[in-house]
Amino acid sequence: MSDLLPAWSEPFHDGLRPVEPLAMPDPVTPEWAYGDRSGEGVVVAVIDSGVEADHPLVGAVSRSIVVERDPDEPDGVRFVECAPEDLYGHGTACAGIIRELAPAAEIWSVRVLGANLKGSGFLFAHGLDWCIDQGVDVVNLSLSTSNDRYFEAFHDLVDQAGFAGVLVVSAMNNERKTTIPSEFAGVFSVACAPGVDRERIVHNPQAPAEWGAAGIDVEVPWLGGATMRTSGNSFAAPVIAGHLARIRAAHRAITTWQAKTVLAELAARPGLRNDGCDT
Repeated sequence: MSDLLPAWSEPFHDGLRPVEPLAMPDPVTPEWAYGDRSGEGVVVAVIDSGVEADHPLVGAVSRSIVVERDPDEPDGVRFVECAPEDLYGHGTACAGIIRELAPAAEIWSVRVLGANLKGSGFLFAHGLDWCIDQGVDVVNLSLSTSNDRYFEAFHDLVDQAGFAGVLVVSAMNNERKTTIPSEFAGVFSVACAPGVDRERIVHNPQAPAEWGAAGIDVEVPWLGGATMRTSGNSFAAPVIAGHLARIRAAHRAITTWQAKTVLAELAARPGLRNDGCDT
């Protein structure tokens, strides 16, 4: 037999680092999946319009940056540390939903949207890239792009996130049109499911909207320490992000594909139908 190994096979011959067994129980229970449900030790980045500082339903924002174009920088972009501020209210809503579900998680604000809730795929992509480089645990994307020019860039970023152990949650567009990166298999793609109970998650085996959660006529935090009632896939995505923050806190080494398995088991747990309604 030749001493030359086929490319990429070297790690399996030179020794792999130990793998922590997930040891999933049968059935998977919320108690096992979520641990103490706090999300402690987990960083959740909210890429959005910013997060309002000290909103009573959000609490502390551990880190806040704004992603800006800068032609003098090598990549044409810079990341500026700033005081937490939301230019619209959308990011605060998402952060508050995550905080409700994972009260001890660290919230990071990555602002890529302006006061009109508009932004560019360029800044959006660089914001996600920054989060992956920083090694956050969970990223909430209650935004997307329909510009096919960014297909390849986001496909690469989602792959990078998967290899880095970053769990990326992405809301489907509220209209039936191209939704990048939400349509990619490597993300947790989310749309609204019936009901307002954020403890309830729904699994859809038919792509691309893989996960369902409360997002229709739900109360969310908004600017000025206030709340409002609203609807949209944007507000279902952070529900899944909050559940993942709990899971990552309880199982630090969990991978994207393992986390999807755990979520699917929880969605199908006894007492719930797959449509999210009580049996």
